[in-house]
Amino acid sequence: MTGPRSEAPLIDAEEDLTPAPQVAAARRRLRAHPALLMAGIVLAALNMRAALAGVSPLVSEISAHFHLSSTASSLVTTIPLIFMGLGSIAAPRLARRWGTELVLCGTLVLLCAGIVLRVAPPVAALFGGCAVVGAAIALLNVLMPGLIKRDFPEKAASMTAVYSTAMILGATVSAASAVPLENALGGWQGSLVSWALLAAIAAVVWVPQAVLARRGTRHGQAAATPAPGTAQDGPRLGRSALAWQVTLFMGSQSLVAYVMIAWMPAIFTDHGMSKGEAGLVFAFSTLVQASGSFVVPMLAGRMRRQRLLAVAVSALMACGVVGLLVAPVAGAWLWAVLVGVGQGGALGLALTMMVLRSGDAHTAARLSGMAQTWGYLLAAAGPLVLGAVHQATGGWTVPIVLLLVVCAGLALLGMGAGRDRRIGTTAS
Repeated sequence: MTGPRSEAPLIDAEEDLTPAPQVAAARRRLRAHPALLMAGIVLAALNMRAALAGVSPLVSEISAHFHLSSTASSLVTTIPLIFMGLGSIAAPRLARRWGTELVLCGTLVLLCAGIVLRVAPPVAALFGGCAVVGAAIALLNVLMPGLIKRDFPEKAASMTAVYSTAMILGATVSAASAVPLENALGGWQGSLVSWALLAAIAAVVWVPQAVLARRGTRHGQAAATPAPGTAQDGPRLGRSALAWQVTLFMGSQSLVAYVMIAWMPAIFTDHGMSKGEAGLVFAFSTLVQASGSFVVPMLAGRMRRQRLLAVAVSALMACGVVGLLVAPVAGAWLWAVLVGVGQGGALGLALTMMVLRSGDAHTAARLSGMAQTWGYLLAAAGPLVLGAVHQATGGWTVPIVLLLVVCAGLALLGMGAGRDRRIGTTAS
């Protein structure tokens, strides 16, 4: 990644958060075991969507078990998104206070607890577990870009490709195996709770890294110590146009993604496709996202500017959305490919730009928190708004046109977020 790093100056916050000598030594010891660190990153990434993706195929069974209305059952998918937005706020401060490794480990334990809580008998436990799962995933979402910026500064784009691809593969496997696991384990409860095992394994892998990192601090001091007389929080992201462009790019691509999760199968079935085939087309679209999420960050890391990439992934999604408008059933598999590759590429690019537009690990974590707080709150509104428009108009034409407007806005935001700038410079 020689392009963006060659001219853009590092921001002052990098000096503000210089690690204490003990912490720097601990991090060197961690990086001396790259296989363990890589395994931890991949396992954490696999958990970042698996607990959510396995719910959608089981919503009807969950609703029938608790006698939920359609509105109440939609909370099973909406509550995690809301808490993914709200939970992102606390992540940078927790990481600065306790260290990224310890917070990651604790977050995976929290995720495991939330998954188990969802299958407890009272319906309140279901919704409470959804909130805990969303908050835990929010912490993972925010901490990962900062961790990669800190430990892989010269390979940030390729590492982002690895973890974003693992995240999508986790979601794909979870969605595809939800019903088979339900049949094998005797009910939807067994299918949902089975993903607690993956979270537990990931937490175990992070335990030695958390212990080693904390031993490098004195009496529990923070993993990064601000220098006297400096601003602890670095540049003010709320005043940075570049930070808002990255944030809204993240939010817009998330909105498109969750609208597709909520309504793509319904669009197909409303035009005459069978439920079984619609499910297969949707699963295929999710699977091909992995190609975009892997290739696009790799390309982004080799470019000084990512503006053309942003336009390209937006155009791919837009072409697929147009296909849903003009020939939803006849070209369903082609539209699934276009939308899937575009979505995966947009997600990977959004995560990569959080790293490339930041001058240091702490700013990357703060930008990730800002982008994912507002991004997932925006994404939570998308399916509800387009569903309401569909109900009001009695068809899918107007909702799909609105989705095209979002794709156009995504391209414009990418033109700004893809500039060769870093947050904290006078030009940003």
